[in-house]
Amino acid sequence: MAGGAFAPTSGGKEYPGKFTGRVFLTCIFAATGGLIFGYDLGISGGVTSMDVFLKDFFPDVYRKESSVKPSDDQYCKFDSQILTLFTSSLYLAALVSSIGASIATRTYGRRPTMMASGVLFAAGAIVNGLAKNVIMLIVGRLLLGFGIGCANQSVPIYLSEVAPYKFRGAFNMMFQLFITIGILIANLLNYVLARWVGGDTAWRLSLGGAIVPGLIILLGSCFLSDSPNSEIERGNYEKAKDLLLKLRQVDNVDEEFNDLVEASEKAKLVKNAWLNIFKRKYRPQLVFAFCIPMFQQLTGMNVIVFYAPVLFKTIGFGSNASLFSSLITGIVNMLATFVSIFTVDKLGRRKLFLMGGTQMFICQIVITIAIAMKFGLSGNPGVISGTYAGAVVAFICIYVAGFAWSWGPLGWLVPSEIFPLEVRSAAQSINVSVNMIFTFVIAQIFTAMLCHLKFGLFICFAVCVVIMSIFIHRLLPETKGIPIEEMTTVWRNHPHWRKYFDEDDAKVETKPKDIASA
Repeated sequence: MAGGAFAPTSGGKEYPGKFTGRVFLTCIFAATGGLIFGYDLGISGGVTSMDVFLKDFFPDVYRKESSVKPSDDQYCKFDSQILTLFTSSLYLAALVSSIGASIATRTYGRRPTMMASGVLFAAGAIVNGLAKNVIMLIVGRLLLGFGIGCANQSVPIYLSEVAPYKFRGAFNMMFQLFITIGILIANLLNYVLARWVGGDTAWRLSLGGAIVPGLIILLGSCFLSDSPNSEIERGNYEKAKDLLLKLRQVDNVDEEFNDLVEASEKAKLVKNAWLNIFKRKYRPQLVFAFCIPMFQQLTGMNVIVFYAPVLFKTIGFGSNASLFSSLITGIVNMLATFVSIFTVDKLGRRKLFLMGGTQMFICQIVITIAIAMKFGLSGNPGVISGTYAGAVVAFICIYVAGFAWSWGPLGWLVPSEIFPLEVRSAAQSINVSVNMIFTFVIAQIFTAMLCHLKFGLFICFAVCVVIMSIFIHRLLPETKGIPIEEMTTVWRNHPHWRKYFDEDDAKVETKPKDIASA
């Protein structure tokens, strides 16, 4: 691993620490928490495109789909609020659990919260795999959601605290990488089971297979120690210092350890992070903790992830062909994530945001035109050629790649690095909660929007991409190469956000450059 991914940061204190196998394995084990989120994102859309699953649980949708001829309106054949509730109910549960997980990570530690995520997710997988009715499906989805909320709250924080500060960006992005791996595994499993197994066994194995990523994060967490920051928060100073020595593989970590203790003591003075985070001096960061996860969902990417097989069936693919096409997008999604890992500390956050936004906008316009020309307002495509279908898939893949190296990983990285310690846990909970709220809304209304807006749905997402790109261009300062403890300087010097800082708030406690570099 080389290049931009592990480019050292500049300025601030230079804590000693090495890129060691222990750190790498620790972060890999923790980042597997992204598997459960990714697996669920990928598995639900594939299952809902399986005719046998629809016939068993959503017979009205099955009858509507099976009775639709190529000459009928293809836009509306999957329009069912009960069907979308199967997908979206999970994200309401994740929203609720992320708030509870914020308290758990602070009180009991990051590691126990990660273990809880694995237990809950595995339990949900068992219920779904054995489901006999829609109620069991929804209960299983709620358990899965509780697990995802715990993982999304604890894993990014754990990665940021364990990794040496020079490599924090790249290690944090491993969470997104494992999300894409989970999506890919789910797409592959859906395709293989639908093609070669079929029947009830196919969807039961797909849904029940979620127990595997649940057990992976559970067992992986058993081999992890908690983060030094978490141990210090709970008063275990000697254990925290011993952990820091093992992670950094150097003889002396006194400076970093003392700074962690000092930061923890200052954080304890903040009695209620949930009230303090709304103070004026945190308002610039709070805007991004809300807007970045909101815009991340308004790109329309999760529509592709959730409903790729449904979308591909809508534009004329058969059942197996639609699953294969979603498998292709899953591969592109995973591979493109490596681009962000190796360039984020070289190109910077802003440039990746804007490059990805431009790429997604162009693709959405092309996809809109392609669908409008073929389906029109009537939803009657006539005969669909392989060339047309292949071209649509190609531009969807380019669109997915643009998201995967920009808004996908940066949506988790930027909110996690811009807040000071005293409000960081509450801020992460807000980030996860907003993400889950908009994920739920998009998942719940997509099929209805496709039915009523038709190809105009993609125009809506394209407009959102333009708005959010302007937002990033005008309001987000570049945070590349800025240590977390000096992040306030970036906001204080920004022409728009500087007005939110009083003189006392603007003070940043750093060593003079000649001392820091000595």
